[in-house]
Amino acid sequence: MKTMPSFSRDHDFTEVDDGAPDFSAIARSPEFVRLRRRILWFVMPATLLFLVWYLSYVLLAAYAPEFMSQRVSDNITVGLLLGLSQFVTTVVIMLVYVRFAKRRIDPQTEQLRNRVDAVQ
Repeated sequence: MKTMPSFSRDHDFTEVDDGAPDFSAIARSPEFVRLRRRILWFVMPATLLFLVWYLSYVLLAAYAPEFMSQRVSDNITVGLLLGLSQFVTTVVIMLVYVRFAKRRIDPQTEQLRNRVDAVQ
């Protein structure tokens, strides 16, 4: 049994060892740190790229209405195509992330999970 200091000076609380993983130790482990960095390596550039793309669309809509209203065909404008391409971009990012996660994240997560289970 571990003791956990309380805010009171009169006593300490005892923490029951219930077999739960030591999450703070896992978070400090080199494997977990590497896993988090790998996830950030994908997520940050993808997020920034998408935000730039989305904000470009918004800025074009606000400050270049003549460009956005150019007709590509009868009822289809450049603005409509760029707006719909936002959905396409979202789906593409999702599919690329799923592929990335299956190849890079899931195997490392499974190794870390097995290591934690072996310690338990």
